[in-house]
Amino acid sequence: MEISNKLLCLFSSNITSDEDKYVIEVPKREIETGSVDPNETYRVALISADTPEAEPEPERDEGAPSEPQPPVEAGEIRYVEIEDIGKQGDGIARVERGYVIIVPDSEIGERVKVEVTEVKSNFAVGEIIDEEV
Repeated sequence: MEISNKLLCLFSSNITSDEDKYVIEVPKREIETGSVDPNETYRVALISADTPEAEPEPERDEGAPSEPQPPVEAGEIRYVEIEDIGKQGDGIARVERGYVIIVPDSEIGERVKVEVTEVKSNFAVGEIIDEEV
């Protein structure tokens, strides 16, 4: 299955009934990390967890992680474009699979060279080392 580069987040959720509509709950962490905004409209793709056509899960080593790993590492240098400003006023850049890099002291539209200083499963923090690249 091909996944779009525009993918902002990926999570599992149940569909619940609420009077005359059905609801898919978005985990709070997706809003808090800046991947999605509750005031925006998004395209939604639904993938069945148990379709017979689904490719089987690859066998994993006992020590292998079960979730995708972040596409960046601490100490890595990246050139990014600031696409948005988060609730705390920090710049937000997105890289592979919509992974978020938070860049303090940056503005929308800036292209900056950053050093990744902190990496979490759903976002990273980058420090500007060169502006206007």
